Amino acid sequence: MYVKPKKHLGQHFLDDQRIAQKIADLLTGHDGYRYVLEIGPGTGVLTQYLLPKSEYETYVVEIDTESVTYLKKYFLPLKGRIFEGDFLTMDPAVFTFGQEGSEPPFAVIGNFPYNISSQIFFKILEIKDRVPEVVCMLQREVAQRLAAPAGKKDYGLLSVFLQAWYDITYEFTVDPDVFIPPPKVHSGVIRLKRNKVTELGCDERKFTQVVKAGFNQRRKTLRNALKPLGITEAAAASHFMDKRAEQLSVAEFIELTLLMSDKSGKAPATE
Repeated sequence: MYVKPKKHLGQHFLDDQRIAQKIADLLTGHDGYRYVLEIGPGTGVLTQYLLPKSEYETYVVEIDTESVTYLKKYFLPLKGRIFEGDFLTMDPAVFTFGQEGSEPPFAVIGNFPYNISSQIFFKILEIKDRVPEVVCMLQREVAQRLAAPAGKKDYGLLSVFLQAWYDITYEFTVDPDVFIPPPKVHSGVIRLKRNKVTELGCDERKFTQVVKAGFNQRRKTLRNALKPLGITEAAAASHFMDKRAEQLSVAEFIELTLLMSDKSGKAPATE
């Protein structure tokens, strides 16, 4: 049972039932998972629409002790399904969902706090093979950035890292006045679905270095931005060097990583 909170618990809570239902319905439930983990359920406005769904079981992770008390009081079906703590620091192995020794796949959903949304995504990337789907609400500008294609100004470092492993769609915008208390910015809802990529085809550590170096100095061409990494002859001769990081797709960053890894001075052979 959802009861509208009498106080704000220090967070921005969604207070529009129609939007909460719409977000919950974005989970497909057809990607090989039986479990859903909601991050930061607060007072359960979204949880109330997840619990009745028979295609999966809903669990929550909540750091705020007052919210945990609230959830235990008003959401009896969550008994035994509340992980108390910080998602960012928790060992993903704890998410066994009652199956001792098992680490099953699970979807992630939630109204992500604006100030740590990027950190949440980096944490999800660490366990990407266990997370086939993510539905979340976050600051609109961040949501647009993650879903932006190469060539757009919004496109950035985290866009590349996430799009390497997930197909991302921007679903809809949420106005500030549907929150208690209203934030000063609009929110955006996105959905991430795990693609079929199992490996990038290049050294992932090198890929991370190349992408980070490119976007750390995104106003510079890659010829200048990548100098600290030591540009190989193969990379220096490529057409990528006169571009900026925001102009390269994931596939092109992979190709550039291969060139940056080639020590022969020649570009690696392609089929």
